[in-house]
Amino acid sequence: MVILASASPRRQELLKLVVKEFSVCPADVDETLPEGISAENAAEFLAVKKARAVADSPEHMYDSVIGCDTVVILDGEIMGKPRDINCAREMLTKLSGRVHKVITGVCICSRGKQQSFSEVTEVEFYPLTDNEIEDYIITGDPMDKAGAYGIQSEGCMLVKGIKGDFFNVVGLPVSRLKRELEKMVL
Repeated sequence: MVILASASPRRQELLKLVVKEFSVCPADVDETLPEGISAENAAEFLAVKKARAVADSPEHMYDSVIGCDTVVILDGEIMGKPRDINCAREMLTKLSGRVHKVITGVCICSRGKQQSFSEVTEVEFYPLTDNEIEDYIITGDPMDKAGAYGIQSEGCMLVKGIKGDFFNVVGLPVSRLKRELEKMVL
């Protein structure tokens, strides 16, 4: 059985493109990063931690567990989920007119084997007016998303272009995941 170690509805929808049947068992882990880890390695570090937390439990030792984490990085700084509206406004202002990286780390644990990888997509925002930022914040969409935007919803209006995997920005690089799963389990 394939287990997704994430409660994200977006990841669950995307995983259906890769495997038809899977279960969801969100990992309950401390997401504090170790001192000195680079922003580029953070998502994969957390993906491994989440996958191992589920895969190492006795009830999932014979399953294939997928752990994921996505970070938005601007100027070497990780932009997590905004704490409040002011934080969302600050993040969107920083991203305005700039290119940033979205990195999704993925880890697959299956029957004693482990494979992890990171997928990087560059996203460029249009220069945003204060009104555009406020109108987007009012939707509520930024509040549960890294970098304070969702490319798959109203946040798409902020995006000038991307270089890389669109689905990676949503939270799961489905094409790469399919290939890595086929090597390990399918």
